[in-house]
Amino acid sequence: MSGKYKPPFPRIAQLKTAELFAQHLEKKNIQLDFDAELIPGADSPFGKAHTLRSGQKIGNAMCILPMEGWDGTEDGRPTELTKRRWRNFALSGAKLLWGCEAVAVRPEGRANPNQLMLNEQTFQEFVDLFQLLQRTHEEQFQDTSDLLIGLQLTHSGRFCKPNDKKKMEPRILYPHPVLNRKFGLAEDYPLMSDAEIDSIIDDYVKAAVLAQKAGFHFVDIKHCHGYLGHEFLSAYDREGKYGGSFENRTRFLRDIVSGIRAAAPGLEIGVRMSIFDWVPFQKGPEETGVPAQNRPYRYAFGGKESGTSADMQESFLFLQELEKLGIELFCTTAGSPYYNPHIQRPALFPPSDGYLPPEDPLLGVARQIQATAEIKNAFPGLYVIGSAYSYLQEWLPNVGQNVLNVGKADSIGFGRMVLSYPDMPADIISGNGLKRAKICRTFSDCTTAPRNGMISGCYPLDPLYKKMPEYEQLKALKGE
Repeated sequence: MSGKYKPPFPRIAQLKTAELFAQHLEKKNIQLDFDAELIPGADSPFGKAHTLRSGQKIGNAMCILPMEGWDGTEDGRPTELTKRRWRNFALSGAKLLWGCEAVAVRPEGRANPNQLMLNEQTFQEFVDLFQLLQRTHEEQFQDTSDLLIGLQLTHSGRFCKPNDKKKMEPRILYPHPVLNRKFGLAEDYPLMSDAEIDSIIDDYVKAAVLAQKAGFHFVDIKHCHGYLGHEFLSAYDREGKYGGSFENRTRFLRDIVSGIRAAAPGLEIGVRMSIFDWVPFQKGPEETGVPAQNRPYRYAFGGKESGTSADMQESFLFLQELEKLGIELFCTTAGSPYYNPHIQRPALFPPSDGYLPPEDPLLGVARQIQATAEIKNAFPGLYVIGSAYSYLQEWLPNVGQNVLNVGKADSIGFGRMVLSYPDMPADIISGNGLKRAKICRTFSDCTTAPRNGMISGCYPLDPLYKKMPEYEQLKALKGE
């Protein structure tokens, strides 16, 4: 995307007062409530603790969301860059660390050749990572008894790149009429067999056992963003025991959970799910995103056949399954960064392989907050973490406080925002105000870099990444 790009919507940094922010929301008819004044310290909704049914305490209502890492070793071990990022998460002030980053359960299921992977060979490194989090948090905050640390387990399915950062080696469940074409897969591209899926389930269970032994309090069975767990939910056309009926499409989750319950008793299980999905988008006139097909689209789990609105009837059925399975931890997201990122992580500036936002990104933020609120209202027994807050920038605390005050979610998720501003949660709790120079402006370099074979990080604002040669490569790539 050229450096001359002028966004068609005002930058959040320009909406400097509550009055200006409110005026913009009203002008655009965006339903997004916020509190003009923040409550600091012990009375802040962000400081509200929660005790899970197991007795484990979560010390506040802030969560670090899992992000995909691109800086591990080729055999799935953390590097110094990985450890620095995890250390920052422990310093953030958030008391719920939802996995820190996606961890593959088998080599061919990795989203990139440097994604972390948990197995017998890498086990000790994960022991060390967990202890690093505990030690760092205790040194900073003097208490880890209310710190809940998870590990997100994943298989990347359709978006596997296990051997080359630029070469996809998809493992798919069904031929997708849009995504097969988008990523150059023939209609007869081989599908995963039921036997292969059975063996992947075994790998999830083995990884969960190792995660528990390493000290992690819970594992997340990832069901979002078009990866394997999420693709099962839209496998309407697949034959056999993992496709077609709702029972079959949720069998993957149920079998993993039952396996973990038997092999790792006492380990908490969470699920992060794309609660709604849309049709894939592509560049249209003037590079603005448009739907990739206009005829009825039936592969959006949690979406209508129009492809551009939510219908969470099946999402609610899925959540009923979670309740039956005794799962309490649930983290919301939407869509996929690969085919409709504007609904998944609203931003003003797209990654290099993306498209310009077809709507004010604040609409995308409001859409996810409202959908999460509907879930929390319908399933009060779930501990619900919301996401899509980064684009709010200065107004994240004000919107987040309102969400927590009125019960639209139990915890506010911080994603790429903490790459540039790792201690933002601590600053919100303290009431000392935000450091504007560290606030993520959603330039999307943390996505553009890995899409072009570089490590992911906050190149515009993190001094360490700003000094790397990749910083200049990114500027050249964007025509700056």
